[in-house]
Order: sequence, then C-alpha cells, then structure tokens
Amino acid sequence: MTEKSSNMSFCIPCFFSSPSVSDDEYIPSASSLQGFRVFSYKELKTVTNDFKSSNKVGEGSFGSVYKGCLEDGSTVAVKVLSVELESLQGEREFISEITALSNIKHANLISLKGCCISSGNRFLIYDYMENNSIALAFQGGYESRRKFSWKIRKELLLGIAKGLAFLHEEVKPHIVHRDIKPANILLDKNFKPKIADFGLAKLFMDNTSHVSTRVAGTLGYLAPEYAISGHLTRKSDIYSFGVLLLHMVSGLPVVESNLEQGDTYLVKKVWKVYKAKNLQQLMDPSLDGDYPEEEASEVLKVGLLCVQETSGLRPQMSAVVKMLTDGKSSEQVSISKPGHLPDLMYLKIGQDHSLDSTAFSKSSTSFSS
Repeated sequence: MTEKSSNMSFCIPCFFSSPSVSDDEYIPSASSLQGFRVFSYKELKTVTNDFKSSNKVGEGSFGSVYKGCLEDGSTVAVKVLSVELESLQGEREFISEITALSNIKHANLISLKGCCISSGNRFLIYDYMENNSIALAFQGGYESRRKFSWKIRKELLLGIAKGLAFLHEEVKPHIVHRDIKPANILLDKNFKPKIADFGLAKLFMDNTSHVSTRVAGTLGYLAPEYAISGHLTRKSDIYSFGVLLLHMVSGLPVVESNLEQGDTYLVKKVWKVYKAKNLQQLMDPSLDGDYPEEEASEVLKVGLLCVQETSGLRPQMSAVVKMLTDGKSSEQVSISKPGHLPDLMYLKIGQDHSLDSTAFSKSSTSFSS
C-alpha cells in the first residue's frame, strides 16, 4: 500500500530556544539522525548566494524559502524561520518539522535534509521541488488546470493519500499533519506529490484518541469538530484531504465569498449536487470531458466520505488508498451530510487551546521557482 521507511521509529532531537546560539552550533542529538545533516550558517550563505533576493522562491507564514546548490551539485530549498523574542511560534514550527521528518522517508513526503541554528534564526533544508505546489499550479485558472489531466489528478490524489496513510497508520508515533491544503502539497520534477510544511504537526501514541490543542489550519480545510472543540484526531486530516480532493476534481474554490449571500463552502455545494444525483455537473470544465464518468463519480464520493460531519464515519486513509486504487468509493449504501464551519463565531477559543495565528493565513510556502 505504501512505500515504507527502512526505520519506522525516529528520535526527537532536543533544541534550546536561546537566541544566543553561535553560527556553527553543533547539535549532537540531531547530527546522529540517519541521513540528517547540521549545516553551518556560513554554508547556507554560500549555497544561497548570501540569501540573494533572486534566489528567493517562496514566502511562508513564518519565513522565506531560498533556492540553493550544495557542493555535491544537488539543489535544495532553504526555509528561514525567524524566531522573534516575543513569539515562540517560529521555534515551535522548527521543532515540529524536525520531530516529524528528521528520520522518516516516504515517496510522498518532502525530504528534510538538515537544519541550522544561528542567532535568532532557524533554518530547515529540504529537497528542491521543481514544479512548486498544487496551489500555484491551480492558481493560474482554466489554462493552468488543463495541464492536469484526469489521470494526473487521480495519481496526485492517490500519492497524497498514501503519504497520509503512512503518517497516520505506519509511523510510530503516528503523525497528524494539521494543515493539508494545496499550498502544502509540492510537486517534484516528475509531478509526484510530496506532503510538506509540518510546522503544525502533532504526534499521536497508539493509545491516543485525540490531542487537545490550539486550533490551527486553514479555513475551508479545517475539520469543524476540531475547530469547535480543539480536539485533534487523525479524522481532522482526513476531512482536509476530502476537501482537497473535491477541489482538485472540480476546480472550484473551497470557500467563495459573496457580500450579499455570505460565504459558500465547496463541501455544501458538492452535497447539494450529490443529492440531486448529478455529480458530473461538478467536474472541472478544464478536463474537456476527457475522463471516465463512472470513475470520476466514485472519486467524488470518496471525497464526500472524507468530509462527513460525523468524524467517526470518515474512512481511515488506508481505506481511502484502497478506494482510489480500486476506483470504487465504498460498499456503504449512503453517505451522510458533510460538516463545515459556517461562521468564525463557532470557533471555540479558550481554556485548553486558542486560535493559532496561522489558521487563516493565505500565504503559501513553496520550494521552487
């Protein structure tokens, strides 16, 4: 089902928040990780041509991304996280990314090559992704989406599903990404999808049903039960994947704002068409009708299964992989209505968690030009 890492377990390196760390700080716990390298600040200045503006290829919630070339000729993306004294968010993202990615490998996960600590900055070094993100690819409108045939879209969705199944069910402890969306799915030179940006990721032990945490994610992709309660589960990621699937198949915006009628959510629109038994109406016009109708309908049903309001009814990602592989949505007779967050007033902010500043950020971190 998935391409497994040779080492299923991974260690969690310890880092200190002090901004006084020297440029060539040695991190013993991180340097011992398999395939993981600790870079010096001088090295990163060299590979990025002193962080020259022409080498800047992306902007994220907590920093910038620069293209660089290592001595061995390999191209990398250097993500710069600014750690401000009044905020620990950049530090949290730095530690979360390393904790999640430092010692696991999968064909559909971004590869973290190393890190660097220098004064108030933290640097993460990744493999470079030549074809940017799904968000940027779809941003160009009808003509840009035409490059993504039905076969390509299905392969992308299957790859993302395999990556999530690996994180949710195979890695120990399990990992919940918490921000699955087009901007966080990068594409390599062969258009293979790579799940990226693990700055909000959380670890789950085998006996953990949920984690109470601050609400973070992206409006439209945010699972409603998590947004309201702050209880994060693997089903929260599955909801986000379902929204991503519906977006990629239909080409429609996830949230459409209208001054008179208010926000329109894609999941609600898809449900209405599904109930009217007219799913073909949702297919992206840029596909020019070049897709197998029955298969396309089944894939849309998989998306609806993932966004059901009752989180317990959503399938596990391994089941989603099987459905996308077999071209059949499910043996279950009916699909229950989807959930969505109709208003920000429903967000529960308080006792055990608070609304994360990234929850509604529209910025995209990309690792390519």
